[in-house]
Amino acid sequence: MAEINEVLLKKDKVEYYENCPGCKIDKLKESSHGLPYKHLFFLFIVVLAAALPISSLFPFLYFMIRDFHIAEREEDIGYYAGYVGSAFMFGRALTSVLWGMIADRYGRKPVILFGSVTLVIFNTLFGLSTNFWMAVSTRFLLGSLSGILGPMRAYASEICRKEYQALGLSIISTSWGIGLVIGPALGGYLAQPAEKYPNIFSEESLFGRFPYLLPCLLISIFALGVAVLSCWLPETLHIHTENKVLEDSYDALEATAYEPSEKGNMQNSKERHQTSLQSLLKNWPLMSSIIVYCVFQLHDMAYSEIFSLWAVSPRKYGGLSYSTADVGEVLAVSGFGLLLFQLFLYPLVERFFGPIMTSRIGAVSITTGLFLLQNRAVSQGERGAANGISLSAMSLFKALGPAGGGSLFSWAQKRQNVAFLPGDHMVFFVLNMIEAIGLLMTFKPFLAEPAMDN
Repeated sequence: MAEINEVLLKKDKVEYYENCPGCKIDKLKESSHGLPYKHLFFLFIVVLAAALPISSLFPFLYFMIRDFHIAEREEDIGYYAGYVGSAFMFGRALTSVLWGMIADRYGRKPVILFGSVTLVIFNTLFGLSTNFWMAVSTRFLLGSLSGILGPMRAYASEICRKEYQALGLSIISTSWGIGLVIGPALGGYLAQPAEKYPNIFSEESLFGRFPYLLPCLLISIFALGVAVLSCWLPETLHIHTENKVLEDSYDALEATAYEPSEKGNMQNSKERHQTSLQSLLKNWPLMSSIIVYCVFQLHDMAYSEIFSLWAVSPRKYGGLSYSTADVGEVLAVSGFGLLLFQLFLYPLVERFFGPIMTSRIGAVSITTGLFLLQNRAVSQGERGAANGISLSAMSLFKALGPAGGGSLFSWAQKRQNVAFLPGDHMVFFVLNMIEAIGLLMTFKPFLAEPAMDN
């Protein structure tokens, strides 16, 4: 019994382990009460690199599909554009849980490094696409192999002291907001450079033959620099390899002390196993925030796709006949508004009202508030997997957004003369209904706040 008590005391004792990266970060947070500026900088640029490819294609996607000559009629371009827009998110939906589990087992840093290199390769190949299927496949592989965002969301909570966690997650939203500014601007101003800047780029040049390569290539070069800098990214996962023997001894001694019969051993062991591996799907504070998050992200992605298609489509179909540069400018201005809110107002608003009330203010702030709820609903050991579930569900909804939005847009363009919600009026009516449903879901009893922080 004395031996059992000694092991139990060692098991319960909180220690810092010399070779554990997570312990080093915890010691740093305990000794330093200031902001971890260097770590937040790493967080910012990695998320920015992940965000840029998502939004950069929207200004030129309509023209890219037109150049592929796959649509039989001009009204069908939106249908095919929806599938290209969805491919990235569909790929991410299939693998985000896996990348989260890998990040929980092997660390955040390996997943981030691999994802950054993947981004360089497949984003460049997307810019070199010569047909519809190449564009779809490269976007799908980019989404499925670049599992950056989930580990970075966990990293943001782990790198900051508790009082700065909202700021850390706001950095992610801010970086994402900058991606919404820079990405469309790059895609809008740099796509088709031989047409826009004939004095610099000729039709026979590389960028003349591949008119959508230049913005993708610049983003890939930036991602390559981020991949190099990520080599100095500190790991936050706790890895206590030297404690494994002690924990195994504890488990064996606990079983011997409290489970005298073989049948009792098996039953109690099973109960402990079920408790320790309790399904995250039964964690309602986590799942409710994920569901609300998915509804708003469905709206966000569908709106980005539909607005771009509507803006560049001909006026005879109810569009605005914008150029790629015009669309990039509009998306950049709207993204800049989001950036200002996240950078200067969100931390103060969240501190005063809390994440749930702040999430009701509008879609521009729903993301950070729900990030907070999701990360606080689980412990650190489950954070990667929880964010993986969140990303998989969100990516699935974001995949449905462009695919469904593109199909809805093509259908709406064929009904210009009907009496009820003609043409694009129907499209924006559906978008507003989705936003209203998301707002209603932020109220009790649906959305639940975690009972305690983890």
